[in-house]
Amino acid sequence: MIIKTIGLIDYEESLQRMREFTLRRSQKEEDELWIVEHPPVYTMGLKTKPEHLPQVRQRIPLVQSDRGGQITYHGPGQIIIYALLDLRRLKLSVREAVRLLEQTVINLLLSLGINAIGDEARPGVYVQGKKIASLGLKIRNGYSYHGVALNVDMDISPFEQINPCGYANLSVTQLKDLDVNLSIDEISQRWVDQFLVLFGDKI
Repeated sequence: MIIKTIGLIDYEESLQRMREFTLRRSQKEEDELWIVEHPPVYTMGLKTKPEHLPQVRQRIPLVQSDRGGQITYHGPGQIIIYALLDLRRLKLSVREAVRLLEQTVINLLLSLGINAIGDEARPGVYVQGKKIASLGLKIRNGYSYHGVALNVDMDISPFEQINPCGYANLSVTQLKDLDVNLSIDEISQRWVDQFLVLFGDKI
């Protein structure tokens, strides 16, 4: 598995890169994890409904995505790991891949002394009922792209203007508010370690 730390990148540029990679890759190519942050942006999944959109006019761009799920917010201080995986080679169904991706976050948080859970009804990771990580995938020809976004140390107020992931009154949290003060780089490395533990025996 190839790990790429890309850093801050425009959402639409990263989306185009993921599409291009997925369309041209062959079964011989290694899977990749891309570690990124995005400038402020709302992204709409394929199931987004009008009532979930920002309730007041925002300067934050609103971009249509091709991932599953509904609307969410990305901004600096949120780590996103895009998982460009060959699900056939890994022998994973889409549901199994989603559960494993969630588990990487759950295991990371547990290593930091935080109990977290997934939810079969609504993908993502939750701490005491508050969402700390969102997840959305696109599958094309057996390959996945998009991935998981973990709130670390960011301005979470833009979430208040939407129904995050399509759920009204869903509260959002982040590592900073849970008294975790590690750097973005350190959290990223620990998270990648969890990916390699869970996916390592399948690669």
